Amino acid sequence: MAAAAAAAAGSGTPREEEGPAGEAAALQPQAPTSVPGARLSRLPLARVKALVKADPDVTLAGQEAIFILARAAELFVETIAKDAYCCAQQGKRKTLQRRDLDNAIEAVDEFAFLEGTLD
Repeated sequence: MAAAAAAAAGSGTPREEEGPAGEAAALQPQAPTSVPGARLSRLPLARVKALVKADPDVTLAGQEAIFILARAAELFVETIAKDAYCCAQQGKRKTLQRRDLDNAIEAVDEFAFLEGTLD
């Protein structure tokens, strides 16, 4: 088990750790090691920073805040895209259309704040 845990430690995959009673603890995701070409954020942080600075209420924004905002935007886009894709699949299509986004916004309560924004 120790060899498997050591092998999984640097792979970015979840691994099991033994608890005090010798039981396997819940799977815990491990941070990926530095892989050449790997990026922590898919969105360009300079663009995110420019968008944040465009707000007149923002005076200072640290790199950590910019990174967290970029990651949150990525997760938001991923979530709404997956929900919209489910709507497209219900229509037996693979290509997302605007009506799929509209349907996802109407179907998911968390997207209620977006209602009417695509009009």
